[in-house]
Amino acid sequence: MYLTSIYQMRKKQINSILLAITLFLLFQRCARVQHEQEGYAIWPGEAWAVSNPEAEGIDGAAIDSIHSDITKGKYGLIDEFLVIRHGKIVADHHYTQNYDSIAAHYDTTNHMFNYDHPKWHPYYQGSMLHSLQSVTKSITAIALGIVIDEGRLAGVDIHPLELFTDYAQDFSDPRRKAMTLEDMLTMRSGIDWDEGSYESDDNSCIIMEKSDAWVQYVLSRPMREAPGSLWNYNSGVSVLLGKLIGLSTGMRVDAWTEEKLFKPLGIRNYFWKTTPDGEVDTEGGLYLSSKDLARIGYLFLHNGRWGDQQVVPESWVEKSIKPTVVDINPLNDSPDSGYGYQWWVPSTAPLIFAGRGYGGQFVMVAPLYDLVVVFNGWNIHYNDYPLSSFAALQDRIMPVTKIDNN
Repeated sequence: MYLTSIYQMRKKQINSILLAITLFLLFQRCARVQHEQEGYAIWPGEAWAVSNPEAEGIDGAAIDSIHSDITKGKYGLIDEFLVIRHGKIVADHHYTQNYDSIAAHYDTTNHMFNYDHPKWHPYYQGSMLHSLQSVTKSITAIALGIVIDEGRLAGVDIHPLELFTDYAQDFSDPRRKAMTLEDMLTMRSGIDWDEGSYESDDNSCIIMEKSDAWVQYVLSRPMREAPGSLWNYNSGVSVLLGKLIGLSTGMRVDAWTEEKLFKPLGIRNYFWKTTPDGEVDTEGGLYLSSKDLARIGYLFLHNGRWGDQQVVPESWVEKSIKPTVVDINPLNDSPDSGYGYQWWVPSTAPLIFAGRGYGGQFVMVAPLYDLVVVFNGWNIHYNDYPLSSFAALQDRIMPVTKIDNN
């Protein structure tokens, strides 16, 4: 009787959360449509328009205080801090860190998957292209949504492992065949995978990155639970999503993404790591400038539209930023984390959605506030700093930003 009551209470809580999410997403969409019909949205060309916080309804003192705290080291090793409101840059700060000196304390063997090598991380070979790490997953998912929109894959209910016909797999476990594309997108694949500390040799992702055949390594992992039943962060699944784009389009994922996503958005410069057997690293290998990463956030802020082109289906954006999985609490700075299609969304009040990556890579979007915020950093060996860059938007910027028409 007691268990039944607990179950009923939990069911009511989940239903309330889902109702709140649905209403909030509807409000966000209506607000975006109204702004765009009024000619509110502006679109960057070669460069973003520039303004200042006060002109765009933000208390500039809050931005200045974040910048000051970054320079004092309170956020750790931060490389970029970028704020865009109403389609205009209102804060654009770059910080120089001595990564050669920092890396000297660690193994700096020269290869692209050594995160301590200063020519590979956090910037690519001294350029302004910054490692995105797992924000790469969010961008890969966007590219996959375009694949589905073009009819090259039937949808998220397919059983994608059956398409990997050139690889050895053991289908004797029926759970493997039962896995859907949505299970993979939402990190509920059921594959046995342990992605804890990235400084541990037992980390499944690190083992994969040291292997010569990433796709085969992931496909060779056994099943641990029924697909769709349990959230478990799995970078290997994101590698499979990238390979699936290639299998369904006949184009390598970097070429597909450049043609279908980057070109429409005006992103011209990027670097994408490849694995020893020539696959594209779609779990963490993409490098973009901070301003081009902001274009990804701005695209999703406008529900997949860029100018007069619907680059990504509106329905795909909505599914991506809806917390299909709730209450996963993977990190101390996100106590109510939810997860969509390779995007992070708070479970209870989705005021913000984000792509986030190892070391402190964040593209964060707050649709109600018409805000896109980018942080790039490289806090990989320690993250015990008094302030969290992931919390800066919600705790320090949104409270001092005027909501339009209010």
